[in-house]
Amino acid sequence: MKTVILAAGAGSRLKPLTDRTPKCLLKVGVKCILERTIKNLLATNNSEIIIVTGYLENKIREFLRERFPHLKITYIYNEFYASTNNIYSLWLAKDAVLGDDMMMMDSDIVFDERIITKIQNSGYKNCLALNRHDVHDEEIKVKTDTRGCVIEIGKEVNVSEAAGESIGIEIFGKEALTELYSILYRKVVTEKKVNQFYEAAFQELSDNNLFIVDTTEYFCMEIDTEEDLKTAEGFFLNQFIQK
Repeated sequence: MKTVILAAGAGSRLKPLTDRTPKCLLKVGVKCILERTIKNLLATNNSEIIIVTGYLENKIREFLRERFPHLKITYIYNEFYASTNNIYSLWLAKDAVLGDDMMMMDSDIVFDERIITKIQNSGYKNCLALNRHDVHDEEIKVKTDTRGCVIEIGKEVNVSEAAGESIGIEIFGKEALTELYSILYRKVVTEKKVNQFYEAAFQELSDNNLFIVDTTEYFCMEIDTEEDLKTAEGFFLNQFIQK
């Protein structure tokens, strides 16, 4: 299985912290977000890593070369990061992942490594990690059928109908991945919809192709604001104190 990390965005909501530093290199406690992600992947035996970069990409390369000098990472550069959304970054990873299984994740989440273990051992070929909580309008919400199959995903999902929030970690088997990239081709290349979230493509997968895995019991947080950073830092400080 190959892992794609989407790290092209400029993190504008975190300015001025991101004026000279990519969001994924901001520290949460003693480690930056991306270092925590890489360590989680290595701890769960996921070492085939592909990173789609964009904003300040050289700083990401330099950090990983220094911090993980023996780790072979494939880099894909999204030169249009300032004018496209993450659906385009995912599209650029096509040649690196087709023909294999893929795990993908956003680069701005701080999460417990056991989330990876749980979705990999879920028994589903295609699934996403779900956090069940009181969701809000701006979150990527998920609506499912009675079996836990995703029937709608995105910010537009009615809050009252949402099973929870997609935290930004997904797995696709190679068959579903072929279908997913067919959808991405139509959206990105044919229809030029490069400013959508990638969930718009997930929603078009065939029935029974994408299931939720409840990972609510494990810590996970998307870092979008300084307040998010402080909250995540508080969590790790508490963990340290308890130990």
